[in-house]
Amino acid sequence: MKNNKKTLVFGASLNTGRYSNLALHKLVTHGQESVAFGLRKGEVAGVQIDTELQLYTDIDTVTMYMNATRQAPFYEYIIGLNPERVLFNPGTENPEFFKLLREAGIEFEMACTLVLLGSNQY
Repeated sequence: MKNNKKTLVFGASLNTGRYSNLALHKLVTHGQESVAFGLRKGEVAGVQIDTELQLYTDIDTVTMYMNATRQAPFYEYIIGLNPERVLFNPGTENPEFFKLLREAGIEFEMACTLVLLGSNQY
């Protein structure tokens, strides 16, 4: 398990029924430093959800909770953060973005953050 590495939850939601919300809770419970970007400002598990793009530093993992059709405006931003990896949770898979990440030398995988955390593979 990677420690002292920051995770960006991209597409974070205040809605407790959303997987991004559950993921933030689990990340915090597992001691993973986390930041979040979403459409509505608020706080989940003590993490502020930013509604404007921030120049976060030391991002290890971007975990996607935004569907493929809404990702395009954020390609350059996410690549510019230079994360170690981007996780595409179920429903966020995006072959167009996969290609850009591959070209930028950024690892990506289609995986569920909740499953990875629950099985100590995060």
